[in-house]
Amino acid sequence: MKTIIKGFIFLTFLSSFSQNKDESSDSIKVFILEEVRVSSIRAKSTDPVTHTNINKEDLKSRNLGQDIPILLNYLPGVVTTSDAGAGIGYTGIRVRGSDASRVNVTLNGIPFNDSESQGTFWVNLPDFASSIESIQLQRGVGTSTNGSGAFGASLNILTDAMQNKASSSLSTSFGSFNSVRNTLKFSTGLLNNHFELSGRLSKITSDGYIDRASSDLKSYFLQGAYKDENTLIKAIIFGGHEVTYQSWYGIEDLSNRTYNPAGAIYDENGVLTSFYDSQEDNYRQDHYQIHWNEQINRSWSTSIGLNYTYGRGYYEEYNDSGADTSFSYLQLNPFSIGNETISSTENVTRKWLDNDYYVFTSSANYFKNKTRVDIGILLSKYIGDHFGTILWAQTPGDIIPKKRFYENQGNKKEINFYTKLEQVLSNRITGFIDLQYRKVNYDIDGILGGPKLFNVESKYDFFNPKAGLTYQMFNNQQIYFSYSKAQREPTRSDFENGNPKPEKLNNFELGWRINKNSFYVYSNIYIMLYKDQLSLTGALDDVGTPIRENIGESSRLGLEIEAKISLSDKWIFQPNIALSKNTNKDFYFKRDGILSYLGNTRLSYSPEIVFGNILTFKPQPNLNLSLLTKFVGEQYMSNIQARGSKLDSYSVNDLNISYNWKPKSAISQISISLLINNILDKEYISNGYFYTYDDNWSSSNQITTIEGAGYYPQAGINFLSGITISF
Repeated sequence: MKTIIKGFIFLTFLSSFSQNKDESSDSIKVFILEEVRVSSIRAKSTDPVTHTNINKEDLKSRNLGQDIPILLNYLPGVVTTSDAGAGIGYTGIRVRGSDASRVNVTLNGIPFNDSESQGTFWVNLPDFASSIESIQLQRGVGTSTNGSGAFGASLNILTDAMQNKASSSLSTSFGSFNSVRNTLKFSTGLLNNHFELSGRLSKITSDGYIDRASSDLKSYFLQGAYKDENTLIKAIIFGGHEVTYQSWYGIEDLSNRTYNPAGAIYDENGVLTSFYDSQEDNYRQDHYQIHWNEQINRSWSTSIGLNYTYGRGYYEEYNDSGADTSFSYLQLNPFSIGNETISSTENVTRKWLDNDYYVFTSSANYFKNKTRVDIGILLSKYIGDHFGTILWAQTPGDIIPKKRFYENQGNKKEINFYTKLEQVLSNRITGFIDLQYRKVNYDIDGILGGPKLFNVESKYDFFNPKAGLTYQMFNNQQIYFSYSKAQREPTRSDFENGNPKPEKLNNFELGWRINKNSFYVYSNIYIMLYKDQLSLTGALDDVGTPIRENIGESSRLGLEIEAKISLSDKWIFQPNIALSKNTNKDFYFKRDGILSYLGNTRLSYSPEIVFGNILTFKPQPNLNLSLLTKFVGEQYMSNIQARGSKLDSYSVNDLNISYNWKPKSAISQISISLLINNILDKEYISNGYFYTYDDNWSSSNQITTIEGAGYYPQAGINFLSGITISF
């Protein structure tokens, strides 16, 4: 009965605040309750899991409007990409050479990866970094989490914690390419020592480095919270609306680095005349979450989470050539004008996605003496409607307004159950066992553009065991070893482009942690052995989605080292390096009509060296100057290691200056930040695509394999500057 009353109070408290004076609270207790939401899927300091923890202060001085992947660019083994070239708009992250669809992302324990594509589209949540309390990046398989399995990393995000004191802040930033961000945040602080209401509104606009790669982004975050001694209940609503001009086509000719072919309009002689103004991506996404965290006693805590995500939007496209102009593709009937039969037309289409995602999570955490147990379950259901409409056609015939030329629906259900046990076996040895079961049903029914029937009925049962040991050498040193197994289902685009098999991974980690007062050094060696890995081929499909294929056996072998060293009270050195060998085993490729054995080749998009460093100088406590360095070694965009698919290595240096001033007035703090990206004005490319096709010479029946590549150039020297006024 007590818990029912608490729930009723929570749902009605917005209309029944009592204006009592704030009372002091136990901050440590509140912090523990906050962590209950994610404790079952986060690695602890003694777990045999390779991970890095980041808090909001680590990102504060560089949080000027760029997406979360860009803010995480300096973590070990991380490579980031930006379609628009400057970190605003569509961005991506790769970890250990694994693309974003293999990086499991959770927000307060709720999966953020799109159920069908398994990708993460941060453009849908602009300025989300302004509502983050902490982040944990686990590299490799990591511990069992919610949602699609982690094949390269898992990124666990905890949103804003409750604030004891009332506060508000106004942030504004501006910079190169007409980039502007405005953010308003507030918190009522604790009212009656139990309630808090907080929120954020943000707007970001940017022209982008690439021509017409503009972004118009809006987002919000609203949180209502109730707490007492052992209970924390939160209702959180957040979301965003993005309108971006398409810039995902890349370029094949680097003589004009900023050229954007999207929306190009040609005359009958093939001469470029203009660009279509509305060649844009327009999408809204809203998330509704309720979390109930309970500290039952000193040993037991529980958490329940409910989530509903509603996404809807489209991308609009002008088509004047190719298959997209044919009447068969558009499902129109050919017609005659005089002696001429009309069977194709220039047109404007919108391709829509309207989806609903329902999630229930629950976990129980037990900790007593030498034993810790985490038990969790996830139930989810996804419904995705995909359809295309014709907005305009030059010679449409009998077209009806907003005619649908394809439509299909994807339905995906998942059950995920895991149990984790950490047991102290002796004064120095701790054992860890993690058992996960995932059941996935994925069905698709309908037609694609073409028209082409598209039917999928797939069911998967995955058992993913994990185990490890941690040895406490001294008070400040640990050695750990772990084995983890992961299995994943194919994505929607995998089914569109072939008959994929699920992929499997066995991951071994051996690590050494040294943690002292003035420094820490974390190092690890990993081996990742894949079976039927769905690896990027380098090619893109007709909607710009990377194409993957099962490649048999492949592996990754690597060494990672990260450190933080206080050289003095004024100097901090934070280097990291990731060295790896990423191999396709016994790879075959059909070139010029002949199947050729290529032996062992390098895995696509997998640089063998990634180095990062942050060197910080503090001439005084409220002034920070940081030099950020990133080096990414050469990589291939294909698995055939073709010379034309190679991306050159690059090195980029950024300068970050921040100053905090606390005036003796109603203003509690003024923070000023300056971020100069690519201060040496290097021309570099962080991402691209590669394709091959067979050209048949009809006269001689000769088959020739043609290769091609495209690139996404990144901006030269550019800056962002911002000020935050806190009250």
